[in-house]
Parts: sequence; structure tokens; C-alpha cells
Amino acid sequence: MHGSETIETMPFEEALKELERIVARLESGDEALDTSIALYERASQLRQRCVDRLDAAQARIEAIRLDSEGRPAGTTPFAAS
Repeated sequence: MHGSETIETMPFEEALKELERIVARLESGDEALDTSIALYERASQLRQRCVDRLDAAQARIEAIRLDSEGRPAGTTPFAAS
């Protein structure tokens, strides 16, 4: 686990990989209760980071403007966190 990594600045791919590792650890059933709770809390934060990044990507895709012939003509600025 990358406990020192700031989730808010973590790239989507890294957050997803860590989330997958945590899920595997939780599913194994080998962790102590306190560790499982901490892992679950981090997994919840990572999941939210992934959801936020996917929502931002979707909004950016939806912001692509098309010209009269259906070709991409530019984008509308989108402020994502």
C-alpha cells in the first residue's frame, strides 16, 4: 500500500492498480481486523478518486464541439479537479 501517496494527486491508472491490490488483500481474508478496516477506508478513497477522474474525462469528451458535418471542431474548456 502506498500510504504516503496523496490520493488527490494520484493518476487514475495508479489509483486503480492500488485499488485492485487492496481488494485482493481484503478478499484473501489474511489481514487483521484493524488492517482490513484501514485498507477498506483507503480503498473507498481510491474508488472515489477513480470515479471523479472518470466523470471528469466523460465531461471533457462531452465538451467536444462538432461542426455542421459532425467533425470535431474544438473543445469547450472544462475545469476538472
